[in-house]
Amino acid sequence: MSDAHEGSGDDDIFRPDAVEFRTVLGQYATGVTIITAMDDDEPTGVAANSFTSVSLDPPLVLFCVALTSTTWPRIERARKFAVNILGEHQEELSRLFATKGVDRFAQVDWHVGVGGSPVLHDCIAYLDCEFWAEYDGGDHIIVVGRVLDLGMEHEAGPLVFYQGQYGRVVVPDAARDVS
Repeated sequence: MSDAHEGSGDDDIFRPDAVEFRTVLGQYATGVTIITAMDDDEPTGVAANSFTSVSLDPPLVLFCVALTSTTWPRIERARKFAVNILGEHQEELSRLFATKGVDRFAQVDWHVGVGGSPVLHDCIAYLDCEFWAEYDGGDHIIVVGRVLDLGMEHEAGPLVFYQGQYGRVVVPDAARDVS
């Protein structure tokens, strides 16, 4: 595998305008998650829409977190985390976990998952993970986790983020009845 940065001088790098870059990336709809962990005996968490599956064998997922996040050091210390996938009914929960300086867990029901991380109640699904790897992602850190446990908790459509706004997806009833 070659190093993607090898042989690239600064003059060769395309540097889009930050506003244009964000606008173009906003054309891609993403799901919304809350990444949670236990820092000592205290729950911590942050909203994240940079999340995806990586591998089926072993089961791996990843999320990205800004280097400037004040929550990230607490999640990193835990070395375990849960990905709580939000449903269409949880926009306010996402806003709560995106807000700095509030007691997020006082306003939500949760339990400790098998891996030791907080699993939020009423989410549509969760993945309880342990750290697998971390990578430099520019102004973000790319965190890969190995899934220890997972489940679907609530039947609802997903909460999505598109063009800087929350949205919902209409899921036909027939699609929900997959056996």
